Amino acid sequence: MADLVVRPLVAGEEELFDSMPDPLPQLRQVSYADGIAGGGYRPEHTWIALLAGRVVGRAAWLLPPGSVGDPWLERFELDPMSTVGADAVAGGVPTVAGGVLTLGDGVPTVGVAPGLSGGLCGASAEVGAALLSAAHEALGGPKLYYAALPAYWRRQPQVRAVAEVPMAAARLAGLVERSERLRFTWTGGPLPTPSGRLTFRPAIDSVEINSLLARIAEPEVLTGAETARSVAGVELARDPLAWLSGPAESWRVALEGGEPVGLAAAAPDACYPMIPYLGLLDDPARGGAARGGLVLGELLADVVAALAAGGAYEVVADVDAHRVAVVAELERTGFRRVRSRVLFAPA
Repeated sequence: MADLVVRPLVAGEEELFDSMPDPLPQLRQVSYADGIAGGGYRPEHTWIALLAGRVVGRAAWLLPPGSVGDPWLERFELDPMSTVGADAVAGGVPTVAGGVLTLGDGVPTVGVAPGLSGGLCGASAEVGAALLSAAHEALGGPKLYYAALPAYWRRQPQVRAVAEVPMAAARLAGLVERSERLRFTWTGGPLPTPSGRLTFRPAIDSVEINSLLARIAEPEVLTGAETARSVAGVELARDPLAWLSGPAESWRVALEGGEPVGLAAAAPDACYPMIPYLGLLDDPARGGAARGGLVLGELLADVVAALAAGGAYEVVADVDAHRVAVVAELERTGFRRVRSRVLFAPA
């Protein structure tokens, strides 16, 4: 059986990365070619696994131009149809020399990390682990990995079988699953009828925004937090104004009886029109589940209406997967789940 070669991509080989069919074609994501054109993907941050000259695994770390943080693993896919036998994955722990994964005999191949079995069973996960291990060594250590998955991926056996292979590889390479976030989009349609109990207005200025932010323990919706952290070193949940450069008037304040009860940011000019921040004031908006749900639902509808009035045909919102009540309000407002994103971090 042919040896498996694991190496970084070389400039001019961009088409080689895309030569492997997408294992999850239903997943919406930025193409590798567009990422190269935008400067976020780079050949030296891109690794491939080749079996008999055919790409059976690929990994691309993303770092937008001007970023202050480390690159993160944005694309990591393995060919679910590939079979790699024990002779191709035998030989011990791999090392990197000259950017190519090699074993002790100097033949480009892939090694099995301690505890892996080799053979046909689980070969793709083992190949992926070796791919990541080699890249980690070249990149100066493990990096964050955001595993993008189709919506409701756990409920679809065929999708889950494909999705779990690279995640298993990440665990074998020493990464640990930390959290999961869901992406929702609103693409038009009627919004829920308001109750009449709340009114809404633009924020006055940054002073008012900061004073309201100080009364929000944790936002309900937070979109683009990963990018803000990696690109600018900003924690969006704690200091959104350090990342969001729009005018104060793009923030929406929900009021009940003239008193603020909620705050949301509308960002019409990001990658997509989005709700980067939405939070409820601890007092009085959380005076009960029903009241909190009322403020959350009506504030969501208000900020969507504000974005739509500015010409947005789509609005994006991200939420932690464990926030069941927020998920329910997004769906009631007309949002549709389109993606999951599981975070893996170095142990």
